[in-house]
Amino acid sequence: MMNKIYAGIDIGSLTTETVLIDDQGAVVASNISSTGPNSRWAAERSFRHIQKETGLSPNRITHIVATGYGRASAPMAHKTMTEITCHARGAYYLLPHTRTVIDIGGQDCKVIKLGSQGNIINFVMNDKCAAGTGRFLEVMAQALEIQLADMGPLSLKSQQEIAISSMCTVFAESEVISLVAETRPIEDILNGLHQAVSTRLVGMLNQLGAEPEVTMCGGVAKNIGIVTKIQEKLGLTINLPPEPQIIGALGAALIARDLVRKAGTHE
Repeated sequence: MMNKIYAGIDIGSLTTETVLIDDQGAVVASNISSTGPNSRWAAERSFRHIQKETGLSPNRITHIVATGYGRASAPMAHKTMTEITCHARGAYYLLPHTRTVIDIGGQDCKVIKLGSQGNIINFVMNDKCAAGTGRFLEVMAQALEIQLADMGPLSLKSQQEIAISSMCTVFAESEVISLVAETRPIEDILNGLHQAVSTRLVGMLNQLGAEPEVTMCGGVAKNIGIVTKIQEKLGLTINLPPEPQIIGALGAALIARDLVRKAGTHE
């Protein structure tokens, strides 16, 4: 009997991820690409890319679930689910001891509290402004004329604390430009930015009553500077999946499998 394949598509504000899994839950393939100005195009582009990579025709994919802010724009999806549900499912699947999930996306931050079975107990979300998100860090990297990927390693070389007084993207950018004009070291400025981001996030964790183990996903989980700051403030080690950016799409694919299996038991 041919192994069934399931897909999850996470259409975020900055990037779109597609994950294919088999019936055992193993990842068959994954793709991360820029979302760009059109969510529908982003979903179609990412889906086509992964089909080309695997050689799978559309009818070989049993069920597709879309998530992310652009989830309603995915024409190939059979069902849509919230990011909260999908990130919780993906994180718990990879790391079953997870009780708190941190997801910092392109435009929002989410903290999710899980029960021992992976059920969602509560969550808090900041989606009112870009403060502390991937977009916030992207703007700061541009202001400092450095690559986004270099922010974390550079910040760890900081020798002096600098306080960034505003978390508003516009005001923080202005503050960073002023610090550069004062010839303050870039690594110290980055350290200050990461300090501000981590302080805001730990406030969300405390609001929720977060418990270990803590798993972090989303693109910002690749920033070792922010991860280190959060760990220092919490006094514990944060779990990082091998590819933290695909956790929402993985969760969506797992939910696609769950739905098919559930439907099968009622046939």
